[in-house]
Amino acid sequence: MRYIFRFGLFLLLALCLTNCKEKNRQDSTGSANSSTTITNIGSDTMVNLALAWAEAYQSVHPEISVSVTGGGSGTGIAALVNGTVDIANASRTIKPEELADAKKHNLGPQEFVVAKDAIAVVVHPSNPINQLTLQQISDLYSGKINNWSELGGEDRPIVRLSRETNSGTHVYFLETVLRLGMKGDKTLFSPGTLLMQSSEGIIVEVSQNPNAIGYDGLGYVTQDMKVLAVGKIAEGPFVLPSVATVNDGTYPIARDLYMYTPNEPAGAVKIYLDWVRFSTEAQSIVAQLGFVPVKP
Repeated sequence: MRYIFRFGLFLLLALCLTNCKEKNRQDSTGSANSSTTITNIGSDTMVNLALAWAEAYQSVHPEISVSVTGGGSGTGIAALVNGTVDIANASRTIKPEELADAKKHNLGPQEFVVAKDAIAVVVHPSNPINQLTLQQISDLYSGKINNWSELGGEDRPIVRLSRETNSGTHVYFLETVLRLGMKGDKTLFSPGTLLMQSSEGIIVEVSQNPNAIGYDGLGYVTQDMKVLAVGKIAEGPFVLPSVATVNDGTYPIARDLYMYTPNEPAGAVKIYLDWVRFSTEAQSIVAQLGFVPVKP
């Protein structure tokens, strides 16, 4: 009898171990019967969009949790290089030195365009200025122009607002607007430029300060500010940012928004990325939040 009891106990333990191994195997492959968390870090421009995607996706895939945090494009790509994130959001392309660092860690970052964005140049509604050229914006932010009267406005000092240096929006604006896309140009923001930690910070300050000028993703613009039309040259045309003007290429300050993975995506991460890029549901969220879909 004692032998039979011991044999039964042994059989029970064996079955338990088998079931545990099967559950672990399912977890590691991200099967539909397991709970999987995808970590997603990076661009503050994209954080509201990424949160909306995560919420919509989890409503139809409750077994998948997408954990989203901001911190800036640089923060996301640094986490990618360190191997601590599944997907990095970025409002700029990965830099050559970041790519080289990733390769040192035996990683091969993969780039995916998930949406498009226009960067709107915004001022207080009371500002009489309605349009600026790229050259005027460059001169203003680099410190060559310091008073609104130099641009046909009132005799007021210009308060320059920018995203902080870790922001992909900051990097893109520096390279495309201040440096006018010219390789080797060393133009920098004026030392008096106020660096804001978030897109919301720029919007709040512009809406309250008649002397301020800022730039932000179109999805963050509110009715409490004036959006300036931008021209490539003095003769125009001067174009306002919109979905239509981004798609037809007439608005000059527009860019792609990216998701990066440490290597070729697989499993739950690949399925999620495909949903973000190709599904009507995900791309309709892009349009709802003021960005430009990559899948019309």
